Amino acid sequence: MTVVSDSAPSVLRAYYQVLTGGIENYGDGRELAPLLADDLAFEGPLAGHVTGAAPFTQGVKGFIANVGKIELIQEVNGPGGSAVLYDAHLPRGVVRLAEFFTVADGKIQALRIQYDPADYIAKGGG
Repeated sequence: MTVVSDSAPSVLRAYYQVLTGGIENYGDGRELAPLLADDLAFEGPLAGHVTGAAPFTQGVKGFIANVGKIELIQEVNGPGGSAVLYDAHLPRGVVRLAEFFTVADGKIQALRIQYDPADYIAKGGG
């Protein structure tokens, strides 16, 4: 399933394919890891600030296990980054998320995500 448009960087198209591919296909994150810079800078409401691709590949498992569908609302792509606004269909409802990416050398260098953490947990986010 394609989440973002063809105008998005290929690394983001691959990233969303992994996110929507289901936990049974995720395994240990082998498909996701090559898309991320080793020193990925991640920031999110529940995780806080995390540095490194390895912690991110472990942390995102709960999301992948629980998301049924991602429905794109809007995306903006520029030379060094992208922003994606979408609805994530979780077991007990829909949660709106915004992700802000810095992309360089074909990899995601930084990812900042915004959502209501209480709503996310209440609707089955993991």
